[in-house]
Amino acid sequence: MNASPQFQGYLRADGRLGIRNNVLVIYLVECAHHVARAIVTGAGDGSVQLAGFPGCYPNGYAFRMMKQLATHPNVGGALIVSLGCEGFDRSGLAEAIAASGRPVDTLVIQETGGTRSTIAAGLEAVARIRAEADTTLCAPMTIADLVVGTICGGSDGTSGITANPAVGRCFDRLISERATCIFEETGELIGCEQVMAERAITPELGTEIEAAVAKAERYYSTLGYGSFAPGNADGGLTTQEEKSLGAYSKSGASSISGLIKPGDIPPAPGLYLMDVVPDGEVRFGFPNISDNAEIVELIASGCHLILFTTGRGSVVGSAISPVIKICANPDTYARLSEDMDVNAGAILTGQATLDEVGEEIFQRVLAVAAGEQSLSEELGHQEFILTYKSFEASGPACLPQFARAGASS
Repeated sequence: MNASPQFQGYLRADGRLGIRNNVLVIYLVECAHHVARAIVTGAGDGSVQLAGFPGCYPNGYAFRMMKQLATHPNVGGALIVSLGCEGFDRSGLAEAIAASGRPVDTLVIQETGGTRSTIAAGLEAVARIRAEADTTLCAPMTIADLVVGTICGGSDGTSGITANPAVGRCFDRLISERATCIFEETGELIGCEQVMAERAITPELGTEIEAAVAKAERYYSTLGYGSFAPGNADGGLTTQEEKSLGAYSKSGASSISGLIKPGDIPPAPGLYLMDVVPDGEVRFGFPNISDNAEIVELIASGCHLILFTTGRGSVVGSAISPVIKICANPDTYARLSEDMDVNAGAILTGQATLDEVGEEIFQRVLAVAAGEQSLSEELGHQEFILTYKSFEASGPACLPQFARAGASS
């Protein structure tokens, strides 16, 4: 039996390993966004990246997400930029980052002298944090240490027969080597709830999966708008069910080990479904206003990198974790090849099989985890979106392995 490939990771105080050592500049309200962005731009270093929350009133989900992102294994330190009067708990966030063993500093614009003074102070702070983050110890990392997420965006009639099932092949390979894989969005899986329930490792988890999809259906029904976009129809998809079946194929054939919510860290290797639809009454509009909101939610649950499939075409990347784009449509690939890491459209043209493209994606995951840049990284993409939501804590039926471990301890 061949040994699992090894590569170097950044060892964090909690024992987790990162594949990048980024420094985050975090704005806590839109009023501080310009100053924070100017600090990132002035740093002139692709590993200094921007993240932030635009709202002024406090939200428990936003705080938890930002805490999880700022202490993500791919993050080596953070600078917090506050206007000074917003509701976000900046002291609590700074304390959480410091408790994780990472360097952190906080600047309050109202106390630092305004735009120019805060940018100057921010550049000095980032240099200090960068220097300290660079002293992080490295340690060997294997596939079993990886957390990989997947989403689709700009789907068309080719997505469900090329890129998505090829990612499913890659997921099955990763899981067979004890990696952790996460797929999402329950609103794009309407119609697939029964087959997903049958793949759950316990009947109780299957019931929770069916309830999560039913919640998504109610949410979208109330809004009067689902996940089926005009571009999907232009690309040849005809129904929500057809889109769902294509999206579902990204999950591969492994058993589903748990149902998590944004920010939950999977407790053990395996395949997890993420429920991104808020709990309670409909209050926040469309659950995810863009593909990048979903990417951020996957990263907050520990994803080291993201597999993004598209048929119509997309150029997105992300802060914190690399995005690998897999193009489903050979015509789209011909137009946007500079942005696409993998051409799954080769399956349609007879140049490769599903298994061969699945293997190509798997090898690309290993290369990017070992330090090679994805194309979105090379092109400087660092998109980030975080908005208001609200979730209840997951029940024990959603994470059977965690519940068993707790019962036996």
